[in-house]
Amino acid sequence: MTWDVRCTNVGKRYCVGDAPVRRRFGHLLRQPTRDVWALRHVTFEVATGEVMGIIGPNGAGKSTLLKLLSRITTPSEGEIRIRGRIAALIEVGSGFHPELSGRENVFLSGTILGMRRREIAARLDSIADFAGIGPYLDVPVKWYSSGMYVRLGFAVAAHLQADVLLVDEVLAVGDAEFQARCLRRIQELRDGGATIVFISHDLGTVERLCERALLLRAGEIAVEGPARDVVTRYQRMVTDGDLAALEPPAAPSPPVEIAELEVLNEAGRPTGVARSGDRVAIDVALRVHRPYDNAVVQAMVYAYNDGVLLFECSTPDEGLPLGCGKSLVRFEVEALHLVPGAYTLGAIVRTRGAERADAWWFGRTTLHIDSGPRSRGRFHAPYRWSVVPAPDAAGLLDFSAATPGRRR
Repeated sequence: MTWDVRCTNVGKRYCVGDAPVRRRFGHLLRQPTRDVWALRHVTFEVATGEVMGIIGPNGAGKSTLLKLLSRITTPSEGEIRIRGRIAALIEVGSGFHPELSGRENVFLSGTILGMRRREIAARLDSIADFAGIGPYLDVPVKWYSSGMYVRLGFAVAAHLQADVLLVDEVLAVGDAEFQARCLRRIQELRDGGATIVFISHDLGTVERLCERALLLRAGEIAVEGPARDVVTRYQRMVTDGDLAALEPPAAPSPPVEIAELEVLNEAGRPTGVARSGDRVAIDVALRVHRPYDNAVVQAMVYAYNDGVLLFECSTPDEGLPLGCGKSLVRFEVEALHLVPGAYTLGAIVRTRGAERADAWWFGRTTLHIDSGPRSRGRFHAPYRWSVVPAPDAAGLLDFSAATPGRRR
């Protein structure tokens, strides 16, 4: 197996306590120093054409690791080896000059990223179209909105033909429609054979895009393996609020577990992107370990940003029997009338009348609504409009006779 990224016993150490301040005011501050390891003993490989996900809580060292891989900073110990051309989608747009136009910044940023001038010129129209700033390409970027700014930065980096792509939470930039566009672009690069290291708090996207994943905890690799297994272990840690939960539980398995929660398009294929008004299906795949009577299966759709429950699909409250083995519960949604944005799906299985769920799935299935009717709010309600002639004047009530002091 060939590899494109190899880290061997990598560590990054920072000295707490500012040296210039100590030199100038040391006789007053008497400030002690100490070493803090942001990363320690990190060893892994990313095979050619593989997508590796990196997840973990805030402060675990994810962004530090990506800055080491992109050579923004150097490791304090260990070795990093990368084969091929690198593109880093980190802090997109950070190299723009505010006084230069969008066009000029595309050439400037592309050159910094290692593109030749003729490469940039050949992709200029595609970059402007991807960023959605065509009419403003020759306007100084200091007049851009923050959304236009980061869209252009992402578009430049995403069009760099790289062997290794480093991605750090770029799906959080721009509006919801642009986030869906970013996701599709990363999928295209993955399908084209690029090696990708992907950092995100969006566990559903990590599970869908990545073959393998690393879970970082306090600067060290806590779990490494198939993306689905690593996400499951991380969810257990977060849910239980205990780092010890990373270890597989010794308790007996529940009678049922949710194996998968997917959104299917009209062609019956799993998808992470849909359009407002599309007909979709929500599949809840189950593994039943023991006979399970009176089961109620529910699938929920939540707003991604604030977690508000938007709607729910459920089997009858009377419950249904599930035999041992694999089962699939499908909810068919005739028209998904959600406005463009990001949404997350959840599912539970419970016994009829019980408040506590026997199996649950949350935060691992994300759906992006790409485009649709321009509408505000949370839903798009289909409607028709027309201009209705006003009622005939003869049919209107005449209140003039009852108006005091008014002459007829």
